[in-house]
Amino acid sequence: MPNATRDIAIVAFAQSDHRRRTDDLSEVEMVMPVLHDVLAQTGLTAGEIGFTCSGSSDYLAGRAFSFTMTLDGVGAWPPISESHVETDGAWALYEAWVKLLTGEADTALVYSYGKSSPGSVRDVLTRQLDPYYVAPLWPDSVALAALQAQALIDTGDTDEQALAAIATRSRTAAQANPHAQLRGPRPAGDRQAGPLRTADCPPIGDGAAAVVLAAGDTARRLCARPAWIRGIDHRIEAHSLGVRDLTDSPSTRLAAERAGAFDRPVDTAELHAPFTSQEVVLRKALRLDGSVTVNPSGGALAANPMMAAGLIRIGEAAARIQRGESHRALAHATSGPCLQQNLVAVLEGDPGE
Repeated sequence: MPNATRDIAIVAFAQSDHRRRTDDLSEVEMVMPVLHDVLAQTGLTAGEIGFTCSGSSDYLAGRAFSFTMTLDGVGAWPPISESHVETDGAWALYEAWVKLLTGEADTALVYSYGKSSPGSVRDVLTRQLDPYYVAPLWPDSVALAALQAQALIDTGDTDEQALAAIATRSRTAAQANPHAQLRGPRPAGDRQAGPLRTADCPPIGDGAAAVVLAAGDTARRLCARPAWIRGIDHRIEAHSLGVRDLTDSPSTRLAAERAGAFDRPVDTAELHAPFTSQEVVLRKALRLDGSVTVNPSGGALAANPMMAAGLIRIGEAAARIQRGESHRALAHATSGPCLQQNLVAVLEGDPGE
């Protein structure tokens, strides 16, 4: 059984420069520099890592078991303890966290990646929908997000001007993020699907990210300021959009409650909100007020590499703790249409720092 009292921390985080296209790179070539970077931060070699877990999507790669190819970036020798999740790397981090809680390993490497540029990601994501009643209609991800945005406007939770302000704030914050794909405010742009305009939607791009987890004294040895995972949980909404209230996210609220997010205030929140309207939903579900700094990295509106953007939210929150810019941070990841699946992690620095 997992040892719930074992302290687990993020001790290193690295990510690629997120680009609209990486035709010049394979998945392995995109991932390898990130893996080398994150291991170099700790001084560990791949052979010294106790467990490795990755997150990616065969739908994006266009072939089955595509993750086995990127293991070349980790190294084929010596043999490793390895696992994979077919979703965002935030869920790979959750699996690695559980593995460390069992005591079967003291360190874990978690990485994720996605190349959305080769195809139409809006159409690919339609494969997540109910295969009998919804997917045959081919509503793409932007159209579904627009339904959610309109529902929020109809209930008075937001308006188009407030959504535009979220986009401006996020991409202005991204000016300080050298890895972001979009840095600086953008024009509102054309209407993609009412009421969403181009600026309300995430960029399509390619990228990768990785973190190293460590337990107890090992974490303190590898990192001067570990970002301790004080709680983490994930929940899922009903598959059918018709039975959900798209203006609320009870799964996010429950995950946050079980992760201990409401026990004490947080000062920073990295929210995986690919659309401006989704930040409105998440702020309400997570009870975030104006005292909390939201998405100082720019969030998914600045860079949204599929299968890595959620892990990046956790990594960015951890990095702020390691730099002394935050003491208690919340990180959120999502997958599926209209915030269907949600993960919440609470990270803290050592007391007194």
